[in-house]
Order: sequence, then structure tokens, then C-alpha cells
Amino acid sequence: MALKCGIVGLPNVGKSTLFNCLSNAKAQAANFPFCTIDPNVGTTTVPDERLTKLADIVKPQNILPTTVEIVDIAGLVKGASKGEGLGNKFLGNIRECDAILHVLRCFDDDNVVHVDGKVDPVKDKEIIDTELQLKDLESVDTKMKKYEKLAKVGTDKDAVKTYNALTKLKNTLESGQSARACALEENELPFIADLHLLTIKPVMYVCNVDEASAKTGNKHVDAVKEAVKNENSEILIITAQMESEIAALETFEEKQMFLGDMGLDEPGVNKLIKSAYKLLKLETYFTAGVKEVRAWTITKGMKAPQAAGVIHTDFEKGFIKAEVIAYNDFVTLGSEAACRDAGKLKIEGKEYVVNDGDVMHFRFNV
Repeated sequence: MALKCGIVGLPNVGKSTLFNCLSNAKAQAANFPFCTIDPNVGTTTVPDERLTKLADIVKPQNILPTTVEIVDIAGLVKGASKGEGLGNKFLGNIRECDAILHVLRCFDDDNVVHVDGKVDPVKDKEIIDTELQLKDLESVDTKMKKYEKLAKVGTDKDAVKTYNALTKLKNTLESGQSARACALEENELPFIADLHLLTIKPVMYVCNVDEASAKTGNKHVDAVKEAVKNENSEILIITAQMESEIAALETFEEKQMFLGDMGLDEPGVNKLIKSAYKLLKLETYFTAGVKEVRAWTITKGMKAPQAAGVIHTDFEKGFIKAEVIAYNDFVTLGSEAACRDAGKLKIEGKEYVVNDGDVMHFRFNV
């Protein structure tokens, strides 16, 4: 299950610098707007200390963490929904992502140009929100025209439900709110899924601060927190420039020493990826054998057959049983055999809901 996050924001807020820290790819980071003309795409591994501990016990030939795909989308500007600043192309790039990482400039520096000449992260957020909302409103209006007559006749129940859901969305968007704030029922979501709305996607606000504000934030961060307090979103404080310095260090020991000097426990990019998982309600289970110890990404609440299908569709189709060991039991007892002897290896069926951290082996037949 590949997770794809799009980094958005106004020009010169630190998007490309953050992308460089997150990704194996390297984007140009320059002090002028639109230095990223085409969306840069890269991957980063999901930090998970549990994978390392399992590997220390099993000593496999390979260790395979799960990954996240990161898309650095060029800086949006006011008017993007109408094509300004190459807006249409980049709004399309956002549409393909699972979640949005909205970078906001929360630092003052006269040497770094702000596109509007003044540092105001709340205003910056509103500019991006408005452009995305206008694009969504355009999509909603287009679909409403197709269903209006059918809904008025009333004989097609699905058409009526679709039109009602679209009406709710239209009212929400026209009030200046994002689609994620719309009070849609769970059974209404399938009727609007084909729109791939931009503002229905989960969002994390990444407050890019200076080094002095890395731990506690500042007045700009406080303003952002107040502005988004009623949104179902995540907020993360990060110093993109400092993260780039950490990423440039060659050894783990050097990175730990740097973090220690700054009074931090782990790189901000690690927290960002973990927060993205939480935002999307994702969890991890593991497979552990002598050939490889591997992490697999699943949706919270997923049952055993569907989790098996993440490895291969045949595993889901031919699912028989799952052998399950809780992560803490595996680490405490030190091996699969010890867990089996202690009665900690459980045989679960099709209704078993996988827990975060489960170590699993699937029995299947095709």
C-alpha cells in the first residue's frame, strides 16, 4: 500500500528544502519563486524502531521498511484555480496524492524573499485554501449540472443521493470551508468519490521555523494553531534548514550528536512521516524470517485477509489462517519458537482485526 504525500505551499516557504530532507531525490532549492517547475518525486523510508529490533533478533538477510512517496509540487499562487502560475497543472498533481503536507513559512528573514512581501502564515494558508476550494467548487458545479434534472424527477434514487451530497459540498465550499469540513454521511462518500476533491484530502500543516523556535514554536506558529483549531488536521513544527544539515551528515552517530546539541530526540522529518501515518489512519504489521524482516502498511481496522492481500492478491484470495504474534511478546521472548512454546502464537481467522505491530505469517491456498 503506497502512501503518496504532496508538499504544497506558496513559493519560498521551504517546500523544496523539506523535500530534499525527506526524499532520496534532490530538488533545486533557490531563493526565488517557481524554482520547482515540474513536480519532483522521491521516496523515503518510514522510520520504525520496531523493525530494527526485530531484525536484531531474527538476523535476516534483508531488512525492508515500508516507504512513502513524496511529491514536491511547485509553489501555488493566488489565481492558481484559474491557471495562474501554471496552477492547473499543479492542482492536478495534488489530486493524485493521498495527503497534503501544507508548508507554512513561520520565520522572519529579510534575506529570503516572501512572495507577498510580508510573513503571515495564516494569510498564506488562506490563499492556498481558497485556490483549492475554488477548484473543488468548479468540479462540484460541473457534476451538479449533470444530475440536477435526474434529481428533480426523483425516480433514480442514486441520482437524488448524489445531488444531495453535491449540494452539501457546494454549500460548504461557498462558505469558505474545505470539503473535509462538510458533514457528509459515510454512505454519501461513494457518490462523490469520482471527483477526487482536493480539499477532502487529509492535511498536515508543517510550520517551518527558525532554529530558535524549533522546540517551542513562535508567534507565527501560535497564529496557525488558532486558525486551524477547528479543523481535523495535524500541525508539525520543523526547521527545514536544520533538517537539511542533519540529512547531510554521513553517520547515525553524527546525526545523534547534532540532535543532542540541539536538544532534540529525533529528526523532524521522522516525526513528519509518523504524523502522516496517523493522519491517514495507517498502521504497520511485520513479517519476520531468515530471508527478510519487512514492514507492511495497512489501514487501521483492516482484517487479516485484506492485510495478507497487501503482500499479494493471491494471499487474500486463498486465505486460510494467520499466525499472529504480538510485537511485544516477540521482542520479550526473543524468537518465534519461544512464543509458540509460551502460547503467545495465536491462530486467527478471517474476522481477525490486525493490530499495529503484529508479527504475522499467512497460510493460504490458491
